[in-house]
Amino acid sequence: MPEKRPTVSIVIPAYNEESTIRGCLLAAIMQTVTATEIIVVNNKSTDATAEIVKTIQVEHPDANLIYTEQNESQGITPTRNFGFNLAKGDVIGRIDSDSVIEPNWVEQVQKAFQDETVAAATGPVLYYDMPLRRFGLKADDRVRRMINKLTRDFHFLFGSNMAIRRTAWEEIRDETCLDKEDELHEDVDLSVHLAEHKLKVVYVSAMVSGMSARRLEDSPRDYAFYVRRFERTYKKHGLTSPRLKAPMIVFFAIYPFLKPVRAIRKRKEKKAA
Repeated sequence: MPEKRPTVSIVIPAYNEESTIRGCLLAAIMQTVTATEIIVVNNKSTDATAEIVKTIQVEHPDANLIYTEQNESQGITPTRNFGFNLAKGDVIGRIDSDSVIEPNWVEQVQKAFQDETVAAATGPVLYYDMPLRRFGLKADDRVRRMINKLTRDFHFLFGSNMAIRRTAWEEIRDETCLDKEDELHEDVDLSVHLAEHKLKVVYVSAMVSGMSARRLEDSPRDYAFYVRRFERTYKKHGLTSPRLKAPMIVFFAIYPFLKPVRAIRKRKEKKAA
């Protein structure tokens, strides 16, 4: 008798994502293994995000695409929490509204969570709006595996491509930081709370999500503020291990090399438009 695989919900927090939400949802719908539900949590969007999601609901009535709103607080953390608390799957997948998951993403998540000791999983990303995308995926995978070796027993979740067992979420949800000042990395905060409860986080190379490299368009000051969210998250939790600086070092190192590549790509996109 075949082993029963866990059911997977996908939660997508969204704020003013009219340019990316359609591609994100179509990728989530067109999976080799169907997600139990796809939950879009709209957080006070002022653009056409809601209308696009509702149009896709009509176009794909069998997809179990759920549209809901979280209007009490602005921010990724309360919006994520709202979606996680609604999810009914054994495992809650979490991606961004500019993520484009690979067609076998749900299938890979199911495989990872067949190991009952796994509480959460994360994987590499393919930057779909950069040149040499498949080469970039291999590089991203290598770098993330290297970071996991450097940080040893502490494994980071990446918010654009992660999944958490619903029972693990229920165990830590009341302890996660709400980050009202919007200064932390919500995915790193989640990782810290999982580690505090000795809940196992694994890295799965085959669990691939595409995402935009638009962060590289930030000014050096804004980019530095983003990267230093690691530092502020560690400080919030009293973490001082030098090993945990590995992701910050990587992010700062790639910026001066990849920013001009992204700028060239943007110029080409404008010419082609």
